[in-house]
Amino acid sequence: MLKSRIMTAGLALVLAATLAGCGNSNNSSDSAANSTTDQGKEDNAAVTYKYFSFGGPKKQVLGSETMIGKELQTQTGVDWNIEYLVGDGDTKAGVMIASGDYPDIIDSSGQMAKLMEAGAFIPLDDLIEKYGPNIKRVYGPYFDKFRQKDGKIYFFPYGANIGYLSEPNFQTGFYIQRSVLKEFNYPKITTLDEYFDLIKQYKEKHPQIEGKDTIGFATLAGEQGSFYTLQNPAMHLAGSPNDGSSIIDMKTHEAKLVAGSEYQKRWIGKLNEANAEGLVDPESFTMNKDQYLAKLTSGRVLGYFSYSWQVGDATNNLKKAGNDDKRYVSLPIVFDKGTKDQYIDPPGFVNNYGVGITVKAKDPVRIIKYFDNLLKEENQILVQWGIKDQSYAVDENGRFTYANDEQRQMHEDPEKSMKFGFDYFNYSWPRYGNASVLQDGNAYGPGSQPEVATFSYTEGDKKLLAAYGVKTFSELFSNPDERSWFPAWSIALEQGSPQQMFITKADDLQRNHLPSMILDTPANFGKNWDDYMNQLNKLDKKTYEDFITQKVQDRVAGKW
Repeated sequence: MLKSRIMTAGLALVLAATLAGCGNSNNSSDSAANSTTDQGKEDNAAVTYKYFSFGGPKKQVLGSETMIGKELQTQTGVDWNIEYLVGDGDTKAGVMIASGDYPDIIDSSGQMAKLMEAGAFIPLDDLIEKYGPNIKRVYGPYFDKFRQKDGKIYFFPYGANIGYLSEPNFQTGFYIQRSVLKEFNYPKITTLDEYFDLIKQYKEKHPQIEGKDTIGFATLAGEQGSFYTLQNPAMHLAGSPNDGSSIIDMKTHEAKLVAGSEYQKRWIGKLNEANAEGLVDPESFTMNKDQYLAKLTSGRVLGYFSYSWQVGDATNNLKKAGNDDKRYVSLPIVFDKGTKDQYIDPPGFVNNYGVGITVKAKDPVRIIKYFDNLLKEENQILVQWGIKDQSYAVDENGRFTYANDEQRQMHEDPEKSMKFGFDYFNYSWPRYGNASVLQDGNAYGPGSQPEVATFSYTEGDKKLLAAYGVKTFSELFSNPDERSWFPAWSIALEQGSPQQMFITKADDLQRNHLPSMILDTPANFGKNWDDYMNQLNKLDKKTYEDFITQKVQDRVAGKW
């Protein structure tokens, strides 16, 4: 789960355990690094390397086919054959490990633990020292947060800068179609009961939309890699940010499993009740992401839960269509009035996802130089803002903004964003963190720049914000409370450890029980919940909770 959950093992674990010793040890990684220290000399010669991402999905592309990729190729002579995961990540990682056939670099997403154990990456310390002045400038303060047990660095996390910078258009969590709010004169709703009651009322008044049945609520729980979309709402409804499988006590820093908690029971019970009222789309548990996004853009879905990065294409396509009433807005929904919402992440550092150079890389020196060049400030502006006067403007005060809709569309229109290269280069590479501020005071990216937020507002945006008495969408939410351990989902679990085996089994139980529990009749909910709990209680929950608690307390003490 990109930025969202601790990923679990499958086929790759078995294959890694069997084949990790077949030429892919850390010693061979050292040899790979040492054997290439004299490479990279022909820096102007044109080369094309392979980049594979376990994130996405996006269309496979040659980097130089985009404007950003072409500019970076002009600077370095390096091009990239960029490929994204299709299918199951565990299976793909297992095949890579078994064959030893790695691309030049890998964006690991949730497969980092397995790839590290298999010796897929080379250590980068010597390369950074020799060729990485910008890498040291950007990541240097955080090196100790992502060094491995042997004291070495093997990958770059997705961004370096710990801090909180308001994102004016923050949206994530429980979305509701704006037409529903408009129908009832923009009521202030904060609880889960109010959310579903409003959806129910609207659906009863409008049983069909454009000749098709109205869908009350949907979520993306049909793909194994996105099942957390059904698991995580319980913690948010309880007033916790996304800490993965656990809720962390703010005072004692003790971790308590969300699975099997009263919070999960209350959340799944509400979905069971809503399903009995015809509000839940049963395809939530079978459809893939493309089908899910198609439903959201159809105008039939009244509400859904997702993280903003899961639904970006749907969000942008709906805005492009120009009907503000069919767009969505997310609201700070919690279980009970008076609970402080925590949908906005506090400052944190994700140290178990990242991009690394593999043992099969043809020229690690050339690649590390590319990474270092990418971290020059002008290139960080390139991958986030683009090219001046083409995808952004600079006003009389030196502030970055958009001068016209064409520049805005370079970022928001899915096709134009892909063609320009933002979708390929602005995230899963070595980069500044989202909380970074450029040397001239501008925000690192458009999402955190107030001038961009106000420029992009449609008449529908302005009307909705005025109705709720705020100027930006982030003002609908509470500011995050400080959590020095955040996020707990980035705590690495060793493959084959009791903690990793527990969470794998617990996730499997949830995948097997939660959907059927929701779709069954309310009369059976108590029995179904008891059956689920009986099986969950057979697992060693305490070992897992104690482990996460200790790691959280270590982080609070400054030990990452």
